[in-house]
Amino acid sequence: MSQDNANLEARLAEQEAFDPPESFVEQANVTDPEIFDEFEEDWPGCWERAADLLSWDEEYDTVLEDGNAPFYEWFNGGELNASYNCLDRHVEEGRGDNVAIEWEGELGETRTFTYEELLDEVEDFAATLRGLGVEEDDIVTLYMPMVPELPIAMLACARIGAPHSVVFAGFSADALATRMNSADSEYLVTCDGYYRRGDALDHISKTNEGLEGVDHEVSDVIVVDRLGDELEHDLADNQHDYDKLVAEYEGSTVEPVSRDAEDMLFLMYTSGTTGQPKGVKHTTGGYLAYSAWTSHAVLDIEADDTYWCSADIGWITGHSYIVYGPLALGTTSVMYEGTPDYPDKDRLWEIVEKNGVDIFYTAPTAIRAFMKWGEEYTQNHDLSSLRLLGTVGEPINPRAWKWYYKHIGNEECPIVDTWWQTETGGMMITTLPGINTMKPGSAGPPLPGIDARVVDTEGEEVEAGQAGYVTVDKPWPGMLRTLYNNDERFLEEYWQEYSDEEADEWVYFPEDGAKIDEDGYITILGRVDDVINVSGHRLGTMEIESAVVSVEGIAEAAVVGGDHEVKGEAVYVYAIPEDGYEGNEELEDRAMEAVLDSIGPIAKPEEIAFTHELPKTRSGKIMRRLLEDIASGNELGNTSTLRNPEVVDEIAEQVSKD
Repeated sequence: MSQDNANLEARLAEQEAFDPPESFVEQANVTDPEIFDEFEEDWPGCWERAADLLSWDEEYDTVLEDGNAPFYEWFNGGELNASYNCLDRHVEEGRGDNVAIEWEGELGETRTFTYEELLDEVEDFAATLRGLGVEEDDIVTLYMPMVPELPIAMLACARIGAPHSVVFAGFSADALATRMNSADSEYLVTCDGYYRRGDALDHISKTNEGLEGVDHEVSDVIVVDRLGDELEHDLADNQHDYDKLVAEYEGSTVEPVSRDAEDMLFLMYTSGTTGQPKGVKHTTGGYLAYSAWTSHAVLDIEADDTYWCSADIGWITGHSYIVYGPLALGTTSVMYEGTPDYPDKDRLWEIVEKNGVDIFYTAPTAIRAFMKWGEEYTQNHDLSSLRLLGTVGEPINPRAWKWYYKHIGNEECPIVDTWWQTETGGMMITTLPGINTMKPGSAGPPLPGIDARVVDTEGEEVEAGQAGYVTVDKPWPGMLRTLYNNDERFLEEYWQEYSDEEADEWVYFPEDGAKIDEDGYITILGRVDDVINVSGHRLGTMEIESAVVSVEGIAEAAVVGGDHEVKGEAVYVYAIPEDGYEGNEELEDRAMEAVLDSIGPIAKPEEIAFTHELPKTRSGKIMRRLLEDIASGNELGNTSTLRNPEVVDEIAEQVSKD
């Protein structure tokens, strides 16, 4: 490392706050700090700004109807169509030749859809669905990977008023059956397979296995042919080849159905504490307005931008910030089918350079992988087109934040560290990049109009520097309306903890721990059930992990609790060394010291085990349950949902030797 680079690294390590560059502020969508006060003073009328980003068939009568709280209703009386807002209006305004979706296949193929071309595809598929008998309010399940037919199907469903339920392609056959049963869905759109690291994966066999577990008749299954001659398969009597079927409706015109603002746009199933997935219901007006508003204000998206969110559409991030938010604003949204390290570890930066990406939104898990691989993979690509960076999915530790800021953003791009959930529909806590100072490791203040607080177990706000629990004291347009066919669970899981039902005072509890500083910036510490109870002291795993990965030479860490004779539960750390570092006693000592300095002796790890990889699901989440089994010496649980199941046995064997 040169002396200049060493000096830069030292300065970044010490710096605790970063201001957005003047060049960014000058062009940003939102730059007036008064917006926070304006939203507070004019609440809930302030949310008209979000609604004004959309085109309405019928204007709404009221912004918020709270007479049946917490079953809030937004933009009552208003009517609109999400597909029209994402497609037709841009074509009508003369932007039909602008690129809507730029798709990059894993094998190097590309497909480009202008807004006019995407509208044509959506109308053809909407006509196809109608031809099969799909009507308004029928729920259509989409079990598909990152291929263009997925957003096409979503927008086609929205066009005819049929809610969609996207099931992540990496989920098992049982997961598909469970979700179709819960939604009573009679229609399925899927594909024959897809590619991962150059290998063709058979998806249709898994689909058929899942269909065997559906407890009602499935009318029709539409199968996209992604693999061509790589996979031969026979279609059942109720299964149709996508291309052949859609060809029958080519050139169709399908007028968008006008939907009430409170009509369901989609279902998104998310995991629950009971093991049964929860069907989160999002509606047309409030959700679309909120995803458009946050795309505009936080991601700073303009119509002439090329924007890339690297999430999968099978998750809420892909719904809000690949499809609905960006397309409602008329921008170019990049979709990528593959993994970040195929055919090489610079694949993402190749796509950024090739497409001149302006805004890049990814997960801390990916950033930690980039750090581990080394900065040389970014140095061979021109990333100067980037204007804004973002993170989503989990808290990002300060060291990873600063690496991202330096090596991807060249210290010229603001970073928005966004906290939100499937249930919130869009971002809730983050900086506004044209206004707020950034603090690495801290998501930031609540967005304008969002009344997020950090409270203790009694619901009282904690003092600056103290930890507690996140609550949201006022509703917001993007919020879930209920859990599908389960109002009782909706009340129990989200509203019961801190609300006063008799006083009609409702407080949303997302079950995340956090701490707040003197400037009102909130640092998310992780799920409240991600805690370790050591000798009666509750320790957040996220806080311990952040301390471990602050150590130079450690790229990623997972902290879990394991059985202990004396303490009841003890802290166990699994860490991945960065390239060029060995998981030796010296690195272990430095990690141990970092935990002691950051939290104290109560959090001292019982053991720190180094590994080349952590067990992760196909969506990139660390499977901590298996690490807990290893720490406690239990029989290992099911590893079928992992993308790297072999690593579990490797870690278990290593720990048993230590």
